[in-house]
Amino acid sequence: MKAVIQRVTSASVRVEGKTVGQIESGLLVLLGVAKGDGETDGRYLVEKIRMLRIFSDEQGKMNRSLVDNGASVLLVSQFTLLGKTAKGRRPSFDEAAPPDEAKRLYEQVAEGLRREGTHVETGLFAAHMEVELLNDGPVTFVLDSREA
Repeated sequence: MKAVIQRVTSASVRVEGKTVGQIESGLLVLLGVAKGDGETDGRYLVEKIRMLRIFSDEQGKMNRSLVDNGASVLLVSQFTLLGKTAKGRRPSFDEAAPPDEAKRLYEQVAEGLRREGTHVETGLFAAHMEVELLNDGPVTFVLDSREA
């Protein structure tokens, strides 16, 4: 699984003009599921998202986690994170998991975060979404469960 995590002061996602998910301070997580990903990949990302120290402490150093700050997550599926662009002019999405499997694992990550006490809002899987965010920093990281 690949995830782009962005520290935000606010973020929202709309489908057909209707807001389906919205958070204040926290993390916007764009999540792509690859062929061969499984529950272990999901558990890794849940732990990493919750505990990665990317929020500033009183001295302005990145020393606090999502949990430390009691912050929220807006989780949005994004299969294009698996796109390969090295050859040709059109991205190849051969490495992306089939939709049913990707949805199951995406929902597993959302539920895993909730089970650990994190407030989670989500986009709508496989829908055309409009994502709006106010990046705080800017602070953006890419996580890949296969590089763990």
